[in-house]
Amino acid sequence: MTENVSASGLMPWFARPGARAWRCTSAPAEVRTFHAALPDYAPTPLTELPPMAAELGVGRVFVKDESCRLGLPAFKALGSSWAVHRVLSERVVSGDEPVTLVTATDGNHGRAVARMARLLGHHAHAFVPQGVHPQAVAAIVAEQAEVTEVAGPYDEAVRLAAEAAAAPDAVLVQDTAWPGYERIPGWIVEGYATLCAEIDEQLTVAGIVEGPDLVAVPVGVGSLAQAVITHYRSRPSGRAPTLLSVEAEAAACVLASLTAGEPVSVTTADTIMAGLNCGTPSSIAWPFLHRGLDAAVAIPDADSARAAADLAALGVYAGPCGAAALAGLRAVLTGRGAGTRRTALGLDPASVVVLLSTEGPAANPHSTTGDRP
Repeated sequence: MTENVSASGLMPWFARPGARAWRCTSAPAEVRTFHAALPDYAPTPLTELPPMAAELGVGRVFVKDESCRLGLPAFKALGSSWAVHRVLSERVVSGDEPVTLVTATDGNHGRAVARMARLLGHHAHAFVPQGVHPQAVAAIVAEQAEVTEVAGPYDEAVRLAAEAAAAPDAVLVQDTAWPGYERIPGWIVEGYATLCAEIDEQLTVAGIVEGPDLVAVPVGVGSLAQAVITHYRSRPSGRAPTLLSVEAEAAACVLASLTAGEPVSVTTADTIMAGLNCGTPSSIAWPFLHRGLDAAVAIPDADSARAAADLAALGVYAGPCGAAALAGLRAVLTGRGAGTRRTALGLDPASVVVLLSTEGPAANPHSTTGDRP
């Protein structure tokens, strides 16, 4: 049973009672072992922010800071590295002929795929939609990738990348799925499990053994949210946290889909949260989003910009997509109807909250580009 709280006209918001009771299978344990063996691997910081806890009326607030992950300024390298590893280990290539890894990207995912291709002696070809900042394009080129700039939105870049990947010795490594293309996006989702495992370990060190009460996740196509849901809804014991998705108002496809009860596409508009600027949920993420998310909210650009500035003042540097988690929780816990929404999230003055900051400022030059969690 679902409840569309936004029907009152208070804010773009959806809550689903009972999501915490849903269960699924866990991600493969070998993902963490793979990442731990990479030369640049180290857990990213989980930073506690007492001023934010006081502002939000909860016990403790932590931010998972993905501004430097495997040498890149966003979380995307976790999924890309695992997926490329799986692709290359299963692909039969005659002789020493290199493979071309093809992808569509707003920046972070494509750069991560290109980095892996370069390190492993293969090629990369990234299709970039309109509106991506030249610095983000240059960062992909610096990884020795071929870049094709597309005069259209992200969905068009994905279509063209899929066509290019039909060439001999090419393979599509895309972080969104659709019917008929789901295996590799599934590996990308599995790669994000390492982020969640680190949170468990870091909270335990902070004296929080049962895990968080709420996790706020920025959402584009929903792949990172799928990984977070998989992690917390597959645990056999311990606290089942509330999971909140946060989207840009300009591209709230998951919120629209939850409200409709089925996947829908929306027409997107410009937003500084470019990595969240996505009109269609990933096909493999949707069943998890539909059953495992407790709530969803959409925020305007101004809220994300303010959250990024406030995080920076506390020593956490986030791009607009990364700051969206804080902005979304703020929106839920303030203004008209905040009491009802707080109750729906199950929060009280002792609650422990984790905000996922998915990118640093370097991933989003001049606040114009990111990538699609």
